[in-house]
Amino acid sequence: MRLLITRDLPTAVMQAAAKNFDVTERKLHRPMSSCEAREALVRYDAILPTLGDDFSSSSFEMLTKPKCKLIANFGVGHNHIDVGAARKLSISVTNTPGAVTDATADIALTLMLMTCRRAGEGERMVRSGAWNGWHPTQLLGMHMSGKTLGIVGMGRIGQAIAQRARLGFGMKVIFYNRSKKEIEGCEQLASINQVMALSDVIALALPGGPETHHIIDRDTLAALRPHAVLVNIARGDILDEAALIEALVSGKIAGAGLDVYEYEPKVPDALKQLENVTLFPHLGTSALSVREDMGFMALSNLTAYFEGRELPNQV
Repeated sequence: MRLLITRDLPTAVMQAAAKNFDVTERKLHRPMSSCEAREALVRYDAILPTLGDDFSSSSFEMLTKPKCKLIANFGVGHNHIDVGAARKLSISVTNTPGAVTDATADIALTLMLMTCRRAGEGERMVRSGAWNGWHPTQLLGMHMSGKTLGIVGMGRIGQAIAQRARLGFGMKVIFYNRSKKEIEGCEQLASINQVMALSDVIALALPGGPETHHIIDRDTLAALRPHAVLVNIARGDILDEAALIEALVSGKIAGAGLDVYEYEPKVPDALKQLENVTLFPHLGTSALSVREDMGFMALSNLTAYFEGRELPNQV
């Protein structure tokens, strides 16, 4: 079976793929355009894409009988794929949940700590030669232990963040989730604004897509208290970036930690110029073992499909 892998994956994954498929590796690091995606749907039996590859509705337009039968996404988020349009053409879509959970939760805690304790600001001070030594009122941040963490989106990653915060830092955890959930040691509230108003730290862990686009907007951010810190490790467009910048500049909130951006990889200059923001280059799953696990999970989905078995991780 002809398989297109749209971005270079860890060596072990590429070697495993080559044993079972006729692999074509796309030798570019930028995401695929919709035109490239449409052409791939016609040429290959299966495609292993990842974040940003444009399999939106326009990629499926004017196709009647594409060669592709499976889009095995590398990653849990699949808002770059129009799953409904794929299904209409009898194309299955899978993803890689589970493999990303702990690594992404770890990055959320890293952003929380760095932003609360102003670690990025301090590191820049040392590197620039501006640090003149310790004194009692220098870079006073928020002590995170014992504070209230609000989580928006209590799926696998949200629950992993909650576990780390509650057991590791003694934080009280409250959360908003669109469906009812019973999570040990955590309290579910009825609205995002309620969670915002009562939290010292907010972690966004919602999936991307039309239903969650700008779910955190100017009005939602206004519910936060001035000392609050917001962290986003989910998808950039669930947060109105312009509204966040306004809140940070005006002092309506104390800080933000971001691993994802609304127009990724573009990061607004206004964000880069702010000292009260921690900015990561989408590090959520950036560990070799994690990326290998994601790759092998995607290959398991591919193998199951072509062997006629039930798909382990169908979207």
